[in-house]
Amino acid sequence: MERKKHLYQHYTWPELGEMVKTQPVVVLPIGSVEDHGPHLPLDTDNFLIWNICEEAAQRADGEILLLPLVPYGFESHHMDFPGTIDIHMDHLLNFVLDITKSVAHHGFKRILIADGHGSNMPILELVARRTILETNALCAAFIWPSLAIREIRAVRESERSGMSHACELETSVYLHLDGQRVQMEKAVKEMGMPKSEFVWSDLMDGSPVRMMDYWTRFSKSGVNGDPTLATAEKGRVVFGAVIEAFLRLVREFKTRPMGERTDYHRESWRGLSPA
Repeated sequence: MERKKHLYQHYTWPELGEMVKTQPVVVLPIGSVEDHGPHLPLDTDNFLIWNICEEAAQRADGEILLLPLVPYGFESHHMDFPGTIDIHMDHLLNFVLDITKSVAHHGFKRILIADGHGSNMPILELVARRTILETNALCAAFIWPSLAIREIRAVRESERSGMSHACELETSVYLHLDGQRVQMEKAVKEMGMPKSEFVWSDLMDGSPVRMMDYWTRFSKSGVNGDPTLATAEKGRVVFGAVIEAFLRLVREFKTRPMGERTDYHRESWRGLSPA
């Protein structure tokens, strides 16, 4: 197998020890195995986030060190659909935190968690916070559509909730990357969540009140959105925009200043008091 300089696991331990001196941004991709309607494979979240991360890492010229993909996520609300693999929220939090703390232990100071599955995000935000509080590294988490909101909105045709799950967005990017694995003849529009002023699901237009019910209470196909509007061309535009933004993020995060903490329980604070 070809050795790839952007892959964490392709280095020996002495080489990785030397790599710390260059301080690349370590990227941890996380996806899921879950239903994505009758037209997309169970690997959708894994396939999309891995392709995004690897393309960015290949273009980053040593600024990204890419960890192996964590392929399973928090899926309790999807378990009515055959094939879904669920990791309990506490288990996922502690497992991912063990990874980030291990990376920080080896001396890497900048860690990004790249998420491919929406329901992982509240958990991964806590992981990032705890990594900062419990190590000497900075850590942040993001879900990939958030990097290209403007470009996605520009190509979007679906109404609110049309970009939620197995939708116009995910299907378009999958069509761009590997159209032969998408069964578009089986794609169905389904947006069965109760109409609400305050609660809905949309990757580009999140509701002010957050709630996630059991998926089969509002979707019988597994879809929440409108994949019938998906095209490979939309996917090409979105994929390119996400990669460009990802690279800008990495270059900014790599040099993000880490301020000095001040403990105001100590005597030193007294000099800051008004006269």
